[in-house]
Amino acid sequence: MLGIGGRKVLNILGVEYYAMHLNEGHPAFALLERVRERVERGMTYEKAFEQVRGTTVFTTHTPVPAAHDIFPHWLMDKYFSQYYPSIGLDRSRFLALGEHPRCPGGGFSMDAFAMRASKYHNGVSQRHGEVARSMWQCLWPDRPCDLLPIDAITNGVHLPTWLNPRMEMLYNDYLTAVFPHWQQEHDNPAIWELVDEIPDAELWRVHRWLKTKMINRIREQKRRKWEEHHDEPAQLVSGGLFLNPSVLTIGFARRFSSYKRADLVFHDIERLKRIVNNRWRPVQFVFAGKAHPADDEGKRILQRIYRHAQSPDLAGRIAFVEDYGEQMAQYLVHGVDVWLNNPIPPLEASGTSGMKAGINGVLNCSILDGWWIEGYNGRNGWAFGGGTPSGDRTPADAGELYRLLEDQMVPLYYDTSLDGIPHGWVRMMKESIKTIAPRFCARRMLKEYVAKYYPKFLLCAEAEYAEGEEKGR
Repeated sequence: MLGIGGRKVLNILGVEYYAMHLNEGHPAFALLERVRERVERGMTYEKAFEQVRGTTVFTTHTPVPAAHDIFPHWLMDKYFSQYYPSIGLDRSRFLALGEHPRCPGGGFSMDAFAMRASKYHNGVSQRHGEVARSMWQCLWPDRPCDLLPIDAITNGVHLPTWLNPRMEMLYNDYLTAVFPHWQQEHDNPAIWELVDEIPDAELWRVHRWLKTKMINRIREQKRRKWEEHHDEPAQLVSGGLFLNPSVLTIGFARRFSSYKRADLVFHDIERLKRIVNNRWRPVQFVFAGKAHPADDEGKRILQRIYRHAQSPDLAGRIAFVEDYGEQMAQYLVHGVDVWLNNPIPPLEASGTSGMKAGINGVLNCSILDGWWIEGYNGRNGWAFGGGTPSGDRTPADAGELYRLLEDQMVPLYYDTSLDGIPHGWVRMMKESIKTIAPRFCARRMLKEYVAKYYPKFLLCAEAEYAEGEEKGR
């Protein structure tokens, strides 16, 4: 629910609540409405602001400046000039609530306001908590970074939504005997130790089925476009027509923001050609995603990848899947062999797509940033880019990625026994499931919010309720 309108809708519906949890700065105007309601009931602005602040937690989600709303003062005047006096403030005091200390007079910063108007703050991974404290130290200039009131709770994904039904059935066969209600307590790490009991052949069979299903879905999408629009042959190739379920498949699907560097693997195109066109151990890549309408650089990255996907030199081993949405995301996080993530650190606050892949046995290959710093243990995937090279880090990161592909991922995937199963790879799949499913699920995340923040709101709410009773409200 966004802003003042969201708060009013809840009032009309009769929904009462004693606290507010802000997801990024976008809905922060709702805090103003909570203050206004208290002032209207006769409370001073100072008391109202402190009550609202004491019952608000603010979760910041990104260190990327472009994602933080800053509104010019003339726009604030246009929409809030009648609002200033309703909460007992003049224009200058009101606008000061949203002033960023590093950019005085630069507009009304929603995140700066949210920080000031909430008592509890957190980032969405341990690394992001460190970054957020560095970003916002200007609001507490008298405190060292490590003592700022910005904590961290690492994001998690809703496991029942993102776990493929076939994988769930497989887990049922081997988890239910010991943990009959494992779905309701899936944040318990002991449950997932039983994944080791799953025979390699069974886990690999389900994974290959999901991979084939994903590729068939991509091909069917192109077949329908051919039927309806008579696409050019090059568009059919770039859309995944030549994907092969027996080939090591690496997926990259997310927003095409420039800092996520979707085109990193194309940095040395000749080296990439040798990797994907290896006669005996080829590799194929599946890309999907969209750029924000206002992100011109993101659009250019998408266009470059699309052109590479049409190049005969890459032999149809690069696919760009159009019309990316949640359904296609489900196919990809269930079906690829490796989930690739290579943003510019420390700009990845958390990242959840790799968690969705990991619970389904897909291996992560990621820059050491966001959640992967906590998730990677050396046996459940691959990590690179942990250093801090000066200047442009793209050549160093791309080089590390190529080396991982050539020296580790490709040999391990194609190292199959006489039964046709890459047992070393499957061993890593099991480690991925065991380490990611319990620690990076929404159930664990919500428990942390409940334990760390929500009970503290009760004291403020009870004090406000008692005050209202005393005044006969």
